[in-house]
Amino acid sequence: MNIRDDFLLYDNKEINKNVLLSAKSKRRMKKAKSDNTLKSYSADWNDFTDWCEAAELCPLPCKPEDIVNYINDLADHAKANTVSRRVTAISENHIAAGYQESNPAKHVMVHNAMQAIRREKGTFQHGKSPILMETLPLLADMLTGKDLVTLRDRALLFLGFAGAFRRSELVAVQMEDLTFTTQGLVVFIPQSKGDQMGAGSQIAVPYAPDRDVCAVRAVRAWIDAAGLTTGPLFRGFKRNLQPRDTQLNDKAVATIVKKYMARLGLNPDDFAGHSLRRGFATSAAQHDLDTLSIMRQTRHKSEKMVHRYIEQGNLFKENALNKMYER
Repeated sequence: MNIRDDFLLYDNKEINKNVLLSAKSKRRMKKAKSDNTLKSYSADWNDFTDWCEAAELCPLPCKPEDIVNYINDLADHAKANTVSRRVTAISENHIAAGYQESNPAKHVMVHNAMQAIRREKGTFQHGKSPILMETLPLLADMLTGKDLVTLRDRALLFLGFAGAFRRSELVAVQMEDLTFTTQGLVVFIPQSKGDQMGAGSQIAVPYAPDRDVCAVRAVRAWIDAAGLTTGPLFRGFKRNLQPRDTQLNDKAVATIVKKYMARLGLNPDDFAGHSLRRGFATSAAQHDLDTLSIMRQTRHKSEKMVHRYIEQGNLFKENALNKMYER
């Protein structure tokens, strides 16, 4: 990715030349935001600076009017949530440049412009389709092979659903993070998107009554067959189909999900790596689990997103027509 000199969130020159900061402090301060967040902000900043160059404007510092005009051009073809993220990127880069008090992105004019865009375009996000609990037996019927690829895919899909894992969390699981007990499996997550400070969390996955869809047994079978003792749980394969030493790329989770959804006769474009996590939350809502119980497994910090899953899961259960049909 092309990193512009005026994108300061990666390499802040003001921090670098501060003689009062130790080298250790400077290194740690570069990790204030995750790599994925920085990549996203960098791409957003590049788009804004391209627009400024075309309009012969200065991007840093810019004027509130420049941001308003930019986001109104952007809103012609982008979703409201995308526009909002671009404003955040512009704001963060201005803060990094020392414009905390005079941040143009915080101007009331920009706030009002964003409100107008949200009102006009709406903020509903069309997410990928969930893989529901009822789909697991169908997957199990396909995943009966004893070859390493099938065993890995089975373990990945079932554990991804049962633990409500983000794809980045799933591929980052190490053998050292696993604890098998008489009740099931405990997976330690050192750090995740919702845990930027690295407090860590433990995810309990109990044995399933149905052995065919049991994530714990699927993981155990993969570990035993692959002879894993240390390092990443989920790995790619060499040409001879032996497991590599390195962890699977997180994008491979989506590829695996799409592969098996297509085999079920569904449109693979409707699914992604997030379909496992979303599927758990939606299925949990359909089975009348309370918000706290769902959040304990998904590790959501806010109830807002969980309530979206609950609403989706209850679309038919609490539908007024169903109650009318019963009369």
